Amino acid sequence: MADEGGGLSAPPGFAELIGAMPMAVLLLGPDNRVAYANAAAERLLNQSERAMLGAELPQVIQLPDDYARPRAGRGFAAFDTELQARRGGLLRADFAETPVPDQPGWRLVTLAETAARRIATPPGGGARAAIGAAAMLAHEIKNPLSGIRGAAQLLQGAVTGEEAALAALIVREVDRVAALIDRMEGFTDTRPLTPEALNIYPLLDDVRRVALAGFARGVRLEERFDPSLPPVRADRGALVQVVLNLVKNAVEATADQADRRVTLATAYRHGMAASVAPGRPRQPLPIELSVIDNGPGAPADIADHLFDPFVSGKPEGQGLGLALVDKLMRDMGGIAQYAREGGQTVFRLLLPRAA
Repeated sequence: MADEGGGLSAPPGFAELIGAMPMAVLLLGPDNRVAYANAAAERLLNQSERAMLGAELPQVIQLPDDYARPRAGRGFAAFDTELQARRGGLLRADFAETPVPDQPGWRLVTLAETAARRIATPPGGGARAAIGAAAMLAHEIKNPLSGIRGAAQLLQGAVTGEEAALAALIVREVDRVAALIDRMEGFTDTRPLTPEALNIYPLLDDVRRVALAGFARGVRLEERFDPSLPPVRADRGALVQVVLNLVKNAVEATADQADRRVTLATAYRHGMAASVAPGRPRQPLPIELSVIDNGPGAPADIADHLFDPFVSGKPEGQGLGLALVDKLMRDMGGIAQYAREGGQTVFRLLLPRAA
């Protein structure tokens, strides 16, 4: 069925479904022309649906440089890319184009602005200098701490009553400071990782067992996996550390929820690409691993800085956990992302596929 713009009209029922979506959606017909645009697309692209109907996609928006039209049931995605609306300004968005099931030739294009997504940014010169200083400071502090702990233990065995309790307090506080320094040393470690081809599922099963045996007791830990996921290129120890850190954060974030729920999800994103640092070209990162929880999310005033060192939304937090997640992900050639989606918190890890 043709529309007034000369293209095909949307199949029955599609307009109602797409119109209710909060993100910008365009429906393309087999003739490669816009058959429907929802209200969110009108606002984002600064065009009315009437003006877009019948237009080819490049006439509505400038496509990503590495765009390839989906075929053979596969889609295309460009993550956090700069796009030029033909009748509007520049915008940054996640661009995705996917075939419509059971409708040969029809495709959906979604545009999700990345303003609501927080992506870790690599450290600049000042941050690198701070990392070096922190590493040196950690090394210098640990030596006298060992002596203080040993002396406190000797006192603990030689005194009684309140004095013994104070000596025990010194030992505990020294251990606490030493644990913090250990975390700082992990953050400042510049030794290269050794990425290899990994089947991600045994690794996730190990994480799940560790979590349920300890900090995740009483929390519903769900799995939503893509069974056809190919091997990922990653360092096993680093990836276990990253996922355990995120799952622990998610569990803690659900502490006030009646129905505490954390989900591990995997997906393969055909055509997904992202830059791991400003000025560097986008690299294929099709392996997606998400840790999702039904907690309240990060406070709005720190959401843009979650991956910065010493930024934390926890009263007792040191703000090193997510900084370490960011560092390890970049060392493996991937990126970490934070988002609030559908009332849930999503930490998304994007990694390269093993060759």
